[in-house]
Amino acid sequence: MIDRALELKAAPYSSDALARRAVALIFQRPSTRTRVSFEAGIAELGGHPMTLRAEETQLTRGESVRDTAHVLSRHVAAIGIRTGDHGFAEELARYATVPVINMLTAEHHPCQALADLMTLREALGSLEGATVAYVGDGNNVARSLAVLGAIAGVRVRIAAPSGYQLEPVSGAELTDDPRAAVTGADAIYTDVWVSMNDDPQSAAARRRALAPYRLDDALLDLARPGAVALHCLPAHPGEEITAEVLYGPRQRIWEQAENRRHAQKALLELLTSA
Repeated sequence: MIDRALELKAAPYSSDALARRAVALIFQRPSTRTRVSFEAGIAELGGHPMTLRAEETQLTRGESVRDTAHVLSRHVAAIGIRTGDHGFAEELARYATVPVINMLTAEHHPCQALADLMTLREALGSLEGATVAYVGDGNNVARSLAVLGAIAGVRVRIAAPSGYQLEPVSGAELTDDPRAAVTGADAIYTDVWVSMNDDPQSAAARRRALAPYRLDDALLDLARPGAVALHCLPAHPGEEITAEVLYGPRQRIWEQAENRRHAQKALLELLTSA
């Protein structure tokens, strides 16, 4: 998929895999990058993106996930779901007869991880043997990065304080020491400290616990020469990342945001071609 994503980035209109077909995109959580990248990517593949916000579906009036899956499957080539409840996405996939894509749940963010690996491939030339250090909250982004990184041959180190660390994930090295995690790494990755799924009452405590994990130039200096900073966005400069890194020459963050479109196009092409 990463090879194909790079081809589609070089020639955005070279595929008509979704010509005369629609893709339903259900958004139960706010979105900027996910919505724009999926809608633009589907259009570039010749398809029609059908965006459904939570309040625009009968799910808010008690229609079952099962019935929604059955109905949508009669009209579209694939369904994307962005929601908090991972079980909702699994239930939708269980009953749908077309591919269902996880556009984000509280547990996983696989489309983001695909774009992350694509960005690393562009930056490093190869993924095999690369090392990525993730610093901060061990959240859905960190989990998907660890899972897909292991598949792609990428060494993933995750540094988070006690209470914010991932459960053991295959292939990931877990630590509470951000300096040890980033030493010699090819890339350093971070995410927001307080996200849409977190309890607002715990925001102050989360910021105190995660403050030592801020991605700044000093932390980036511990990585290998030429290492790049990554962030899945939205960012809060001065919290999880400094403005100097976010907008400076040592990051691939904006390329990473663009690559969501190309990686998702490769995924859609693969899933709908069978």
